[in-house]
Amino acid sequence: MDLRVKGKRALVTGSSSGLGEAIAIMLATEGAEVIIHGRDEQRTQSVRDKINQSGGKAEYALGDLGTDEGADRVVKAALANGPIDILINNAGVYHGQAWMDVTGKEWLDIYNTNVVSGIRMVQRLLPQMRQLGWGRIVQIGSIAAIQPIAIQPDYNAAMAARHNFTVSLARELKGSGITSNTVAPGAMLVESVKSLILGMAAQNNWGEDWDEIEKNAAALFVQNDSGRFGKPEEVAGAVAYLMSSYADHVTGSIIRVDGGQTLSV
Repeated sequence: MDLRVKGKRALVTGSSSGLGEAIAIMLATEGAEVIIHGRDEQRTQSVRDKINQSGGKAEYALGDLGTDEGADRVVKAALANGPIDILINNAGVYHGQAWMDVTGKEWLDIYNTNVVSGIRMVQRLLPQMRQLGWGRIVQIGSIAAIQPIAIQPDYNAAMAARHNFTVSLARELKGSGITSNTVAPGAMLVESVKSLILGMAAQNNWGEDWDEIEKNAAALFVQNDSGRFGKPEEVAGAVAYLMSSYADHVTGSIIRVDGGQTLSV
């Protein structure tokens, strides 16, 4: 299927690894020109090179989106070779702390990193999207925004804010040709999650080898219907659909990629 994104320029924040990298690679495979974003130059360049060596088109932009100055640097680099048609707000962080261990400063830091950073990018890139008369903005959220758990309350709340501003932005963009949506992953098998699960395995007697650990963790901890962790490319596939002309009528929506983990409508 032709998603009709060839020649579109896409900035994927936090794409030097994990979900962001998978999204950038899939969009490049579909013919989009992607701007890889990160804070570590070597890792960011590595993803760019991987895409270019595979026949895609990629550039990169460095900067900390937690500050106005960092966001300005990223936007300047991203726009250097043309307008941005697509913005994927993926950059974020979580620490998995217990409720009473999260300090007030950490609540503010998580909100800045996971919410305000995306707002900075929208406010800087939306005016030129309006001039184009077409655009796609996607927040990478989390089912933790829909079904919060006891740990990482700061992250749960920040993701809920991401989901909320997606819908508010969609109302703002009425009739503009620009859509705003959220893709909400469940438990995804990225390196940080695998490290967390391996750390929990011994305490919970989930087994010795990874196949056994994943099966038990999915059944006893994640408790989804698919019996496994999600793959980054499965999130990338949902994002790619939203980029296509087939999703012109989809805005203000949440697409869950969670293997049935969410227990609500």
